[in-house]
Amino acid sequence: MKAKREYSDSVDGERDLKRQRVVDSPSSPAEGPLVPYNDDDDERRALNPTGGGEEDGKRVESEEEEEDDDDPLGQGSILRRPNRQVEVRRDCPYLDTVNRQVLDFDFEKFCSVSLSNLNVYACLVCGKYFQGRGKKSHAYTHSLEAGHHVYINLRTEKVYCLPDGYEINDPSLDDIRYVLNPRFSREQLEQLDKNKQWSRALDGSDYLPGMVGLNNIQKTDFVNVTIQSLMRVTPLRNFFLIPENYKHSRSQLVHRFGELTRKIWHARNFKGQVSPHEFLQAVMKASKKRFRIGVQSEPVEFMSWLLNTLHADLRSSKKSSSIIHKCFQGELEVVKETQGKAISEKKESGEDQNGAIKIMDGAIENNNNVATETYRMSFLMLGLDLPEPPLFKDVMEKNIIPQVPLFNILKKFDGETVTTTVRPPARMRYRVTKLPQYLILHVRRFTKNNFFREKNPTLVNFPVKNLELKDYIPLPAPTKENQKIRTKYDLIANIVHDGKPDEGFYRIFVQRKSEELWYEMQDLHVSETLPQMVALSEAYMQIFEQQQ
Repeated sequence: MKAKREYSDSVDGERDLKRQRVVDSPSSPAEGPLVPYNDDDDERRALNPTGGGEEDGKRVESEEEEEDDDDPLGQGSILRRPNRQVEVRRDCPYLDTVNRQVLDFDFEKFCSVSLSNLNVYACLVCGKYFQGRGKKSHAYTHSLEAGHHVYINLRTEKVYCLPDGYEINDPSLDDIRYVLNPRFSREQLEQLDKNKQWSRALDGSDYLPGMVGLNNIQKTDFVNVTIQSLMRVTPLRNFFLIPENYKHSRSQLVHRFGELTRKIWHARNFKGQVSPHEFLQAVMKASKKRFRIGVQSEPVEFMSWLLNTLHADLRSSKKSSSIIHKCFQGELEVVKETQGKAISEKKESGEDQNGAIKIMDGAIENNNNVATETYRMSFLMLGLDLPEPPLFKDVMEKNIIPQVPLFNILKKFDGETVTTTVRPPARMRYRVTKLPQYLILHVRRFTKNNFFREKNPTLVNFPVKNLELKDYIPLPAPTKENQKIRTKYDLIANIVHDGKPDEGFYRIFVQRKSEELWYEMQDLHVSETLPQMVALSEAYMQIFEQQQ
């Protein structure tokens, strides 16, 4: 017991001596301005071995300006130390070792050694991520072993020199900060659709901001074409380019989608493509691995899931709207005829792939044992049915590829054409009562049976400009006298499918508004194309913009 007491007294004595040194140590006036830095060593880990750096998988932020960088495990502290001063310098002899060619901030911000996401720094010499900058941290060890001395904090964007420990305040590093976290002002948003200037990457290649390729990590082309199509929706893009618009949301998916939007439209990238890796990780987590890397899915399923999830995560209350509904939500009037007993109860509100069903007014009639129910439902996209392809070959022993005008399959929504459903057996009639600002049309090409998946190769003939809906489907009368209903639409994005049903791939045609040119995009491949080529493709999903 006596030995233990003497040992603890000696430890306390050394601890007090260390405190005295830190407090009494003078700083020379030639070192430049100093900022406070919390100095904690391994003693607090011994005092608090369990700690708490993460809670329910979410990062817990401290209220202090600086993080506890001497604690690489991100654990809490019982013993608080006096603040150490961090020197700030404008000049650093190692700035010429920064290698912008290897910097890539598209991947998850995890330490490459400990796989932790707390206090992560990027080495600006080799591009790897390390944790902490204290004397027992992985970044400090890397600086000694590899001789790499310049590091940037991925959260605070401050740059430090290790192992010396001083902060570097040099304007030449601002371009790295902009790539790490792109920023847009309100004035820049107005110029995005007017910009005709190309940007140049570090490798000398030219790229257009907003028209950059996306990495296909593994069978993720269905995600890439969905993202590229949504980037053409101007109000949605402008909303996500300003992080203050959605800072109230706690959803990782919302913030990752915002980061990806800013990187795609950033004009000062180091490379001419973007990797949606962090966004895909957020998608896998939010969808509970319904959509995941390595498994092909359909863009229409991903689009409907993404829009509904973003809407739910963005709205502040159940009754409030969001930018998703402001852009894409329209309304249908549905007349449902069923055989048998009259329906006594109204259908409850539910979710389907086109948006939330809302019964606003229900009228039920029962004539000749046929129950007729009328109700209204909102939609985010409209599904169009193709006619069946021919079974037999022609004289030349080749299958004829049939063609159908878009207006023929739009008749499904004229309020008179009957659509028969099998489960439950019913006759449905649809009529559009409210047109959205952006109309998403999905052409149902794929059908599944008990044996295999089939693809309908029918070509849909559609106009690229001036799609006039009022000539083909009845539209509601304006509610106000001077109000004019806009019924003309222009195509802005066209997703197509090539190849066999299970082995094919997706690509997309998008319009660049500043010059009204069309570009074909397939993962990293981006090339200019003719508007005529857009109309000759096997359209799968389209986004039309309402003419203002």
